[in-house]
Amino acid sequence: MNGIINVLKPPGMTSHDVVNFIRRSIKINKAGHAGTLDPGAAGVLVVCLGRATRIVRFLIDDNKEYRAEITFGVTTSTGDFFGEVINERDASHLTEKAFRASLPAFTGEISQVPPMVSALKWHGKKLYELARAGLSVERQARAVTIHSLEYIRGTGWGSPKPVALLHLTCSKGTYVRSLCTDIGEYLGCGACMSFLVRTRAGSFRISDSCTLEDIRSKDIANIVVSMEEALSSLPPVRVKNGAVSAVRSGSNLYLPGVAELPDGLAEGLLVRLHGPEGLLAVANTSHDPEDTGRFIFKPVCVLS
Repeated sequence: MNGIINVLKPPGMTSHDVVNFIRRSIKINKAGHAGTLDPGAAGVLVVCLGRATRIVRFLIDDNKEYRAEITFGVTTSTGDFFGEVINERDASHLTEKAFRASLPAFTGEISQVPPMVSALKWHGKKLYELARAGLSVERQARAVTIHSLEYIRGTGWGSPKPVALLHLTCSKGTYVRSLCTDIGEYLGCGACMSFLVRTRAGSFRISDSCTLEDIRSKDIANIVVSMEEALSSLPPVRVKNGAVSAVRSGSNLYLPGVAELPDGLAEGLLVRLHGPEGLLAVANTSHDPEDTGRFIFKPVCVLS
């Protein structure tokens, strides 16, 4: 079986737990997820099956959407409610107006230091493995993009620990717990993430996701999304029948082997290569050195 499942991950399971559940439930060995969700978080987890594991790298780059709850006045060792409380401050001075006014400072390209409880590797070890061993290492700040940051509602303004709910759209590599703690420090009262749900990952939305019970009880063919649909954001290039075998072998595709081109092609653009029988590969677009008005398509991931 080759395709993608849009899973509604429940809180309390790791992303790897979900992948193992699917392996056992549908009796498939090759499966992997496209973008980790923390154990305490819920929401969209994109799981690729069979040959579709080859396209994980293209799905990971997609933007994500989240609903996040921030509790002010509490700082924890992990940046969320699952860590040890390391500081408590009275946040009763914080107003809804002041919180709303802080959001533009965290919109657009911002700098984040990845948390210790993350899957990033340091000298071959995942940071969360080091954190579990009681170790902390220096991490380099990196740029991420918050495309939108919307205030939904808040409760307890004027109390020692007010709570606010946000909806955000962000680039890959964004740590929402770090965003929450950074906002708390910016406002001078500290904060941590008290709840997180991912509502979208690329084209996969929570409204279309399936539960683990669905995966176990329903016809899996009705749940799995095709690789072609998952890569639908990439422009399609139609390949002539005579060039199909060359593409399958990983050879470059030149214009004589192309049946149809999409509009708006540019150098460096990823495209889908399709033959008469379906999806063949993902390819990178480059100019022909002998004629810059023509394109060459170099397969970077053969799928058929």
